[in-house]
Amino acid sequence: MNIIYNSDQYSVVEYGVELNNEHLRFGAYEITDKAVCRECFIGGISAESFRQDVQELIAQEPSIEEIDDFLGKFDTFMGQSVSLH
Repeated sequence: MNIIYNSDQYSVVEYGVELNNEHLRFGAYEITDKAVCRECFIGGISAESFRQDVQELIAQEPSIEEIDDFLGKFDTFMGQSVSLH
């Protein structure tokens, strides 16, 4: 597990590939919207698609605002409340 992005608004954690775990076969990502304390988990084939989209975005050398706008597209999927233990 690695934090691959962290701004005032969002953080993204990347989980490595685990071939014996269907949810992590392609790796996975957890996106957290800090302002509303919600998150979503992207696993399986969707993780591969997300990775490609992120690689294309990074190739354009985006600003933090542009990255946050990209991550904002996932806000509607963020149904899981974030809680600290």
